[in-house]
This record gives sequence, C-alpha cells and structure tokens, in this order.
Amino acid sequence: MQKNNITLRAARLRRQRRRRRQQGMTLIEIMIVMVIMAMVAVAAGFAIMPSLVRARVRQARIDARTIGQAVTAYQLEFGSECPSVETLVKEDILSRRTNSVDPWGNAFHIECDESEATVVSAGANGQLGDDDDIR
Repeated sequence: MQKNNITLRAARLRRQRRRRRQQGMTLIEIMIVMVIMAMVAVAAGFAIMPSLVRARVRQARIDARTIGQAVTAYQLEFGSECPSVETLVKEDILSRRTNSVDPWGNAFHIECDESEATVVSAGANGQLGDDDDIR
C-alpha cells in the first residue's frame, strides 16, 4: 500500500510540474528577459550616438555652405550688403525649404567682409566663438 502512495505522489508531482511548465513563465523569468533587452537597447544607443553627432555636424556644414552660396548670389545682385537668412528667403534667393537653423535649433550667423561671406553655426552648445563652431 505504501508503494502505491509513493507512486501516486510521484505521478501527482510529475503532473504538477508538467502543468506548471505548460502554464507559462514566472515573474523572475520575465524580469531576466526584460533586463537582457534593456542591456541590448543601451548598447545599441551607445553605438548609434556618435553617428548621430557626426550626421548633425555634416548637415550643419552642408546647410552653411548652401546659405553661403545664397549670400554670394545676393551680393552679386544687390551689392556688398550683408543679408540675413530672412532677407535671402524674402528675395527668393534661398528656398523656404532650406534649413534656416542649424541641427541644434540655433540660427546661422552670417559674417561679411570685403572679399567673402562666412556662415557660422554655433554648434551643439549654441554659443558663437568657441571650438565647436561650424563654418
């Protein structure tokens, strides 16, 4: 009789284990998966961020060059007066679709002297005259 009780208990335990496996995952298993996914997301973020910074600098250079060409065209047509970006758009020398602000949301600064015009982006920190300015 005792052997039957042990066999019944073992069978009952096997069924309980099988049911537990079939019911789903435990909270600990879900938490482990979430931590692994978060670690992968952080690693991907660290890999992408330098590319984003380089892309913003590249875009600021392209936009500054485009505005610089528009300034040259303006000066050829209207004289040596130094225009603003708004003036270039108003005179239809610069398209309204052209970025009039740099990738960080700062306005481009136009500097003119007798021989040439220089368009400057203040860079990521938004302050003109330091190392991160983009010309």
